[in-house]
Amino acid sequence: MADENTEIQTATPAEGQEVREGRGRGRGRDRGERGGRGRRDDRRGNRNEEEGGEELIEKLVHINRVSKTVKGGKRFGFAALVVVGDGKGRVGFGHSKAREVPEAITKATASAKKKMIRVPLKEGRTLHHDGRGHFGAGKVNVRTAPAGTGIIAGGPMRAVFESLGVADVVTKSVGTSNPYNMIRATFDALTNQTSPKSVAQRRGKKVADLLGRGGASEVEAEAAAEAIVE
Repeated sequence: MADENTEIQTATPAEGQEVREGRGRGRGRDRGERGGRGRRDDRRGNRNEEEGGEELIEKLVHINRVSKTVKGGKRFGFAALVVVGDGKGRVGFGHSKAREVPEAITKATASAKKKMIRVPLKEGRTLHHDGRGHFGAGKVNVRTAPAGTGIIAGGPMRAVFESLGVADVVTKSVGTSNPYNMIRATFDALTNQTSPKSVAQRRGKKVADLLGRGGASEVEAEAAAEAIVE
């Protein structure tokens, strides 16, 4: 019996010691978790600042309810089409599907940010020249316009030019009114846009030489070349 009691007495402090050590380790983990949270908060803050540094214009173009037939019936979801731009010559579009509308919009916005393209703008307000775009059954015509014209476009095309930062443009959509095809046709026309600077570099000439071929004098051509802002 004495031996058993001594064993019990010696075992009890050991258990208590293990419990105290466990608590100590728990406090250490709590401190580590608190420190980890602080670091994650810092990383979040930096990421928000980076995202906040580049202000993007997000426009929801179209929401469509879609369904998938499965063994048990139909599963309904939503498809979102979003256009994103910085208002300074960069624009992109994305589309995605999800079970809920907010999730579909978030996924489409993330896809649009990854596929942004740069379009040269004349004086930062309009296109350098007229153009045409085609995709599927959608055809669009885009034309440069003088100051004060505004954005003469409807539906999905207006969202693209507002996000792009164009203030004066005249457009016409021919064919389908499907927003997906209209958006792709518009981007086809925008990707074909060129600026006098890029053409001059490609041909190994000066911008004034290209502008002077329209009948303008050398002085006027040089002044126009210096005034070009992409």
